[in-house]
Amino acid sequence: MVSKQYPRVGETVFHEILENGLHVYVDRRRDFQKSYAFFATNYGGMDMRFRLDGEWKNTPAGVAHFLEHKMFDTQDGNALQDLAANGASPNAFTSSAITGYFFESTEKFFDNLKILLSFVSIPYFTQESVDKEQGIIGQEIRMVEDDPDNQVFYALMECLYDHHPIRVPIAGTQASIAKITAGTLYSCHKAFYTPSNMVLTVAGDVDPAQVCAVAREILPVEPGLPIDRDYGGEEDLQAACSEKELTMEVSTPIFQLGFKADPAKRGEEWLRRTLAGELACEVLLGSSSPLYAKLYSEGLINKNFGYGFELYPGCALMVAGGESKDPRKVRDAVLAEGERLAREGVDPALFGRVKKGVYGAKVRSLNSFENVCIELAQAHFAGVEYFRFPEMFDSISLSDVEACIRSWVTPQRCGLAVVRPGEAK
Repeated sequence: MVSKQYPRVGETVFHEILENGLHVYVDRRRDFQKSYAFFATNYGGMDMRFRLDGEWKNTPAGVAHFLEHKMFDTQDGNALQDLAANGASPNAFTSSAITGYFFESTEKFFDNLKILLSFVSIPYFTQESVDKEQGIIGQEIRMVEDDPDNQVFYALMECLYDHHPIRVPIAGTQASIAKITAGTLYSCHKAFYTPSNMVLTVAGDVDPAQVCAVAREILPVEPGLPIDRDYGGEEDLQAACSEKELTMEVSTPIFQLGFKADPAKRGEEWLRRTLAGELACEVLLGSSSPLYAKLYSEGLINKNFGYGFELYPGCALMVAGGESKDPRKVRDAVLAEGERLAREGVDPALFGRVKKGVYGAKVRSLNSFENVCIELAQAHFAGVEYFRFPEMFDSISLSDVEACIRSWVTPQRCGLAVVRPGEAK
């Protein structure tokens, strides 16, 4: 096991690659009573087509999320109950790119870690339990389909992307999950829940060597095979279409505005692109930007307005949205401001303030054990050390952010999705 110090953020991380290929990261926080463990697989809602045992498999939308629900089932009962009985607070989530299982506890950390590693690595499904879960997740999907914020987001994904699976809902549809069988779940677990495709991150006052010892005791000896994935080929950088509209029972139009950004390769480019994208969002759309002040004063946005930069394998995007009486005016104003910044440049004083603000927020987020563990895991899958973000920040210049805005904030890369008041269709 090696330890690495990151003096810029005052952190020391212990790292070991086990014989089965699992990477273990421990951010040891001395004198803290609370500890947090995050066990994640590089498998999310986008991974619907992959090669297993030399054969390409096409799986229904929603399998990764469905599998997350079913992984808590064990032959002896339910792992959630076992963890709660030990004083832990467990949960899990599925995103487009990863699935993670975690717990937080102030006692019996290693007992809880054994439970976590065991139930995630040893699947137990029956067709009867799968059939029952289809009803439960079907209700969840119906609730999501009645949620305007969710519907407008996926309408935007359909605007921006022609075929990339980011446009497919993570939970799938009622029709797609009806095709899931116990055999489907076992196949996907065999493909993606292998030690070499997973990572274990821990934060707290725990012994890193003991974390590795528990992982060696519980997890499979074999690493598993590399997984070929197919996201449907490279996307055109133009938006698939410019606008989509839905009607639902809302009092004010809800919108999502997006711009297709350039994807990034694994490694430092991934982290650098992420940070540059976040800075570009703040400069263009942030609460201290001229555009935000203009839109707010004109009543085109309110305090529900939000924005962000997202980066996934094969795609990246800037997104902004909220409530507006005239979403098209918001879109036109953002495009006009993007064109102005491309022509005149960004105010250096604004850039300096934004850069300090974003950097400060990232440093403050290190106080959250949950955030640290998730960021370490996501960065590992992207092939980069997360705690190197201060050096990456230093390397991003005003001209880098201007180049992002100039390339991305254009009519050709723009999509607008709107949910307007009316009868749901």
